Amino acid sequence: MFGGFEMRTTLAIDDDVFSAVKNLASVQRQSVGSILSALARQALKANLPALHVRNGVPLLPVRSTDKAVTPELVKQLQDELQ
Repeated sequence: MFGGFEMRTTLAIDDDVFSAVKNLASVQRQSVGSILSALARQALKANLPALHVRNGVPLLPVRSTDKAVTPELVKQLQDELQ
């Protein structure tokens, strides 16, 4: 549901996927759309990195090649802008 309304759209779904979802929907006595939505949510949650929060602010992921942002670096960048 989107803002309290069900959103409708057209998707191209491979025949084998549609058949499997249709069978699953029949077994679980749910609509094909609700099964697809549930499967999409599971897949999206599984691929999301863990969100770390500090003082209520989400932290960005750090890569091993990233430099730490220090007060000195901020000052240097400010000086370069002036």
